[in-house]
Amino acid sequence: MSGKQRIDEQRAFVLHLYPYSETSLIVDVFSRDYGRLALLARGARRPRSALRGLLMAFQPLELGWFGAGEVKTLAKAEWIGGMPLLSGRCLLLGYYLNELLVRMLPREDPHGALFDAYSAALHALAHGGEDAPELRRFEKTLLKELGYGLTLDREAVTGDPVIAQAQYAFQVERGPVRKVGAGDTANMNVLRGKTLLDMVADDYADPQTRLESKLLMRQLIAHHLGGKALQSRRVFMELKEL
Repeated sequence: MSGKQRIDEQRAFVLHLYPYSETSLIVDVFSRDYGRLALLARGARRPRSALRGLLMAFQPLELGWFGAGEVKTLAKAEWIGGMPLLSGRCLLLGYYLNELLVRMLPREDPHGALFDAYSAALHALAHGGEDAPELRRFEKTLLKELGYGLTLDREAVTGDPVIAQAQYAFQVERGPVRKVGAGDTANMNVLRGKTLLDMVADDYADPQTRLESKLLMRQLIAHHLGGKALQSRRVFMELKEL
């Protein structure tokens, strides 16, 4: 984005808001075509500002901005609609998604597939659908888009197809290794081949698949965060939701 180029009609979601001055905000947004951006929303903290009711997390927006620096200037914001407000458990899950994007996604790095996965996950949360498939799909897409794609259907050592009836120890830097005997797997997730194949197919109907896939994604994300805890995770550990 060169010069003071103006960008209009961009689908986006608000990830986080930061006070900038007594009257303005820095808005961390995730846009489909330009990735994650910092936008200065001038006057957004004023009581009568039209932006106050628009710059809400988890709501689809159409934004316009201009500027050449790291922080662009918000020029326009319109609510697209169609997404009920999140509440309760679903609201906390939404904060988890946002924290992953803020912590892991570089600025101005577009990821259309990740934007679509994020939007689908929010839609599932907002409409009371089964959220496990969309959450796992979002997490997998996030890792893939960042260059940490998972190989789930091939054994890491031999390259053989994963067998549904077998058990595998998942090594973060390699992938699934078939478990033979009672070797030391204390620092690895041990899971069924069926779970791995279900994850490839995005099929989370099996309760054990839901549990094992959740634990696996938790391990992988923690690794790529360098062991730094997620704030949302601290809340959910007590609720046993993530």
